[in-house]
Amino acid sequence: MRAKTLSLALAGLLTSATAAFAGWQDVASQFDQQRLAQLGEAKQKALAEAHAGSGSGDASAIDAVLGPASHAPSASEVLGSWRCRTIKLGGITPYVVYSWFNCRISQRGGGLFLEKTSGSTRTAGFLYPDDGALVYLGASYVTGEPPHAYSGNGASAGAGATPDDQIGVLTAIDGNHLRLEMPYPVQESTYDVLELRR
Repeated sequence: MRAKTLSLALAGLLTSATAAFAGWQDVASQFDQQRLAQLGEAKQKALAEAHAGSGSGDASAIDAVLGPASHAPSASEVLGSWRCRTIKLGGITPYVVYSWFNCRISQRGGGLFLEKTSGSTRTAGFLYPDDGALVYLGASYVTGEPPHAYSGNGASAGAGATPDDQIGVLTAIDGNHLRLEMPYPVQESTYDVLELRR
């Protein structure tokens, strides 16, 4: 039993260490690639749902974060510590804008790694360079659990959709303001945004 556990642990470490060297399409499940292809559609639908009713939190943050034009950030723009908050649009409630927590983007395994490091719900995953943006493949987990890795096409995925898996696009509004847009989360909302400021 110990040998099997050790083999699984080593396989996980190897996957983490080599993930950043592959293209994101080589890692992402077909389900998640389809989610990302529907980014524009999901955004329009979520904004319509958000503006159609009342939610909780600072509603002005929605247009302040999603309204401005953005660009593909360089590694030097994104590395370091950030204040961050999650904005959930559509789904079971028109919108929820959460409080500020802490995030960090660091170099790991030869690539960029994003993690939300405080709050009851955490997130962590790799950022992959793509045309005009950084594609995020990660997973959510709650405080007290070990961090979850993106399952993608791995054995842990099981069904076509794994609730913890996340896919999104990170762009820069300016040098001190980023947004990570995640279309069609498997649970709760139509569109999730992680806003990062410093």
